[in-house]
Amino acid sequence: MTPMKLISPLKDYLWGGTKLKTDYNKQTELDIVAESWQLSCHKDGSSVIADGEYAGLTLPEWIEKQGKAVLGTNAERFENFPILIKLIDAKQSLSVQVHPDNEYALRVEGEYGKTEMWYVVDCEEGASLVYGFKHPISKDEFAARIADNTLMEVVNAVPVQKGDCFFIEAGTLHAIGAGLLIAEIQQNSNSTYRVYDFGRVGADGKPRELHIEKAKDVTRLEPPTRPTKPQGEPEKHSGYVSTLLAACEYFTATRLQLDGASSWSVGGDSFHSLMCLEGTATLKSDNGDTVLQKGDSVFLQAGYGAYTLDGDADLILTTI
Repeated sequence: MTPMKLISPLKDYLWGGTKLKTDYNKQTELDIVAESWQLSCHKDGSSVIADGEYAGLTLPEWIEKQGKAVLGTNAERFENFPILIKLIDAKQSLSVQVHPDNEYALRVEGEYGKTEMWYVVDCEEGASLVYGFKHPISKDEFAARIADNTLMEVVNAVPVQKGDCFFIEAGTLHAIGAGLLIAEIQQNSNSTYRVYDFGRVGADGKPRELHIEKAKDVTRLEPPTRPTKPQGEPEKHSGYVSTLLAACEYFTATRLQLDGASSWSVGGDSFHSLMCLEGTATLKSDNGDTVLQKGDSVFLQAGYGAYTLDGDADLILTTI
């Protein structure tokens, strides 16, 4: 079985830009590409296999044909495909929002909650984002500040640099700011509760829906406790430098800075998902060569075995 290049579902949300078309090789007639869903089995947009024997099948269709063993033993504890990987181009700021945890989301929305990680791929000078609160506040104050439009006075606004990493646990208030290009690894969920949206209107000319009551139910009204950097330090290996970005019960994401050839193997515990952020790499195995360029994602099923990565490239490897 050859490694599977994936075609990404694309989203034209009103806050998006054009970098995913111009810089990340996304082919589309859309004027705006806010998000590219690089690895997705979600009902709102699934990855499609680009070539080979199964070209044209969605990733969920392929998994159904092959059986869940292709995801690895670590996926057995999840009823559905556990993660969703995105590239996000925020020309404008996103809404201030929060995601529910599993218990609340399964009960209210019928899908998983959403814990996620952001890796800052690129940013414009002066860019920032919202990450929790400056100090603890009460639920009554939270409600009052939403009502009188003073919420932004108490949120934690963080200046951002390329390479920063944010772990956003479910229940953390957050917002991606204007001028940011983000790689997001998250639980396989699209449940989002908007709290504040800068008075914007949607395509229908009406203010976009807010979800105040649900947000009040799930938001942690406190500052974040995690640092805004990768969980691990850079480690030098033959042919690459690896940096653990984040590890949790849902995913492990590692940045790989390739500067030559390196050997890898996919065991039976998890698939490998590779996303190319910069440069060019060639994935070589007994099944032939696959070239990864900026914006590409490749999926290797659990138990695939040995492969080699060769090139000068910046990748994110995600496993579960």
